[in-house]
Amino acid sequence: MTITSSAVGDVRSRRVEVGIGPLSFDDVVAVARRGAQVTLAEASLEEMARSRAVIDRLAEDSVPHYGVSTGFGALASKSIPVAMRERLQQSLVRSHAASSGTEVEREVVRALMLLRLSTLATGRTGVRPLVAEAYAAALNAGITPILGEYGSLGCSGDLSPLAHCALMIMGEGDVRDAEGIAMPASEALAAAGVNSVSLREKEGLALINGTDGMLGMLVLAITDLRRLVTLADIAAAMSIEGLRGTDAVFAADLQALRPHPGQAASAANMRAVLAGSPIIAEGAESFLRVQDAYSLRCAPQVHGAVRDTLEHAAVVAGRELESAVDNPVVTLDGRVESNGNFHGAPLGYVLDFIAIAVADLASISERRTDRSLDPARSHGLPPFLAGDPGVDSGLMIAQYTQAAIVSELKRLAVPASVDSIPSSAMQEDHVSMGWSAARKLRRAIDGAQRVIAIELLTASRAIDLRSPALPGPVSAAVVARIRERVAGPGPDRFLAPDIAALVELVVSDAILDAASGAAELV
Repeated sequence: MTITSSAVGDVRSRRVEVGIGPLSFDDVVAVARRGAQVTLAEASLEEMARSRAVIDRLAEDSVPHYGVSTGFGALASKSIPVAMRERLQQSLVRSHAASSGTEVEREVVRALMLLRLSTLATGRTGVRPLVAEAYAAALNAGITPILGEYGSLGCSGDLSPLAHCALMIMGEGDVRDAEGIAMPASEALAAAGVNSVSLREKEGLALINGTDGMLGMLVLAITDLRRLVTLADIAAAMSIEGLRGTDAVFAADLQALRPHPGQAASAANMRAVLAGSPIIAEGAESFLRVQDAYSLRCAPQVHGAVRDTLEHAAVVAGRELESAVDNPVVTLDGRVESNGNFHGAPLGYVLDFIAIAVADLASISERRTDRSLDPARSHGLPPFLAGDPGVDSGLMIAQYTQAAIVSELKRLAVPASVDSIPSSAMQEDHVSMGWSAARKLRRAIDGAQRVIAIELLTASRAIDLRSPALPGPVSAAVVARIRERVAGPGPDRFLAPDIAALVELVVSDAILDAASGAAELV
């Protein structure tokens, strides 16, 4: 996936304090994606010690307590003798580390570990401080467990992915070190000077009951899509330039008649890109169309709805970052209570909601590209923007690639959270499928990046073909940046490398940086 980037090395000097207060989006991204170091707040260590004392007292109680002296899930009614309780926690972790499939990306695993550490640091789980310290040490050493993408139903949280992390802390299972080399966990921990942990009462359960995987992927997705929707604004405006459309419909007073904040932001970006464009100014003098097609005229409305969807999802993610998800949980007044806070429905819903928005963002982009390639609708551009139409096919098949991706994104937009499948002998009879929603959203973002990249490839060629008419300063800056990697109009050439170069420019923020250097964008 193109959204995955190196997890270590960029900001190793930055330190993120994990404590009683919630992590920010920037904290999660810095640790997960760029290898920032973590420290545990002293107050958190003290709170963990206090709540651990509660668990230790319950361990000595003759009355069974779930997760402390009983089995789990459908086996919760079975009381476990004192001599078997360490084995109980170890067996829980080993049996639940049952993932399969494609290896989960390093940045996702680091986010998963960080967010579980954040919950441990609240002191509401009852684990010993040394368990949290082991997680922090593994993160700082760049050690991540190897786990497959299948294994979580999103309830009770991300069980299998989290179990692989707990197994690593026990010194078992397979991991990758800071260089990405696969090896046994025991070897990686020893090489990094990290002590493995023998889990005690409740600790195994506390390490696997959480929504951390789906939350981590949600935070990363929102971060990536906030940039991508601005790129979509830029691409749409450039398509309008290439098509000699009008910018009159993006006037602030027209947009204010429908006061959605996302719409206003996207319209402002498009006005900024089109400001000072001779192509648009010349076109306005001879603009014979009553109005542009929807894919051009309604871009702020569609892009803006994507923005507003992201901000709703960010509110949900922010609340989850403030949460202490575990079952049972040690309350502030020292009670140990069962609960259902591990259910992933709040996250599953917004992950699915975003996937719908992403599919539509890509869909309208593809429509603009198709319009630029069709001589019946492109207002004077050569068919498929080809150098010698007929001999050359130009960007004809680039649009096919877009269309194939958009079709895939529509399938990925089918909600995962409307599904549920019973597990654990019907004890867990309704699950969220939030992890699955997050996994498909990552694939959707990858596809949308490629679709926007192809629109930028098309729009930049269309603008070049309008010469001697010139684009505005923002489009000129973007085209210049693209031309450093991809040649302009001419005879057909091997097209896949051009598309790959544009995708790289999109993912690396090079296009966004070029545009932002010429105008203020949001």
